Amino acid sequence: MRLLIVEDDEKLALSIKKYLETANGYAVDCLYDGESAMKRIELYKNEYDLIILDWMLPGTDGLDVLKNIREQNIMTPVLMLTAKDTVSEKTIGLNNGADDYLVKPFSPEELIARIKALLRRPQQALPAKLAFKDLTLDTASRKVTRGNKEIKLTMKEYELLEYLMRNINRVVNREQLFDHLWDFVCNSMSNVVDVHINNLRKKIKSTGKSNIIETIRGVGYTLRK
Repeated sequence: MRLLIVEDDEKLALSIKKYLETANGYAVDCLYDGESAMKRIELYKNEYDLIILDWMLPGTDGLDVLKNIREQNIMTPVLMLTAKDTVSEKTIGLNNGADDYLVKPFSPEELIARIKALLRRPQQALPAKLAFKDLTLDTASRKVTRGNKEIKLTMKEYELLEYLMRNINRVVNREQLFDHLWDFVCNSMSNVVDVHINNLRKKIKSTGKSNIIETIRGVGYTLRK
């Protein structure tokens, strides 16, 4: 999952980013003002799975950012952060398109619980277990097996495999994989995707069976039946 944090307290934003990346494997970008946030969301409206948006921002505040993106029919889930803890202000945020509301200060555990709850909403129709030939991926336990043998994957290898398995028979290019699984700080011209794909292939083949990730030269990768 790829998340955007919009929070003018840089120290808080970076601490949230570190926690979400380290503990949960999300790709996280940080911005510190409303104007930058609106531009980024408009340009990359299909890249983010969730936006964590602070209400009190310099210049354009979080509520104006929220109104703007909803007026453009950008329906990415938004979790509002604020020090305001009155019913009326919560109502204002929710009525203007916020999906949930978290009052500062909050615990990391509460934040991740809210994030997971929001991320589950658009995915309710998606299967919890994915299968391709003799390869199975359980999104609840994050367990991958081929035949009867479990394959131990790193967080990024798992995320790459899940993305490919949710796009069976579609060719996914490197830019799509990079945009979905890495943040903007990474160098998109690096070979990070190829390195992780190669490592993933080796682990899948370690079961003694053939490779199942097909390379479409000059285009990208696919799992093709």
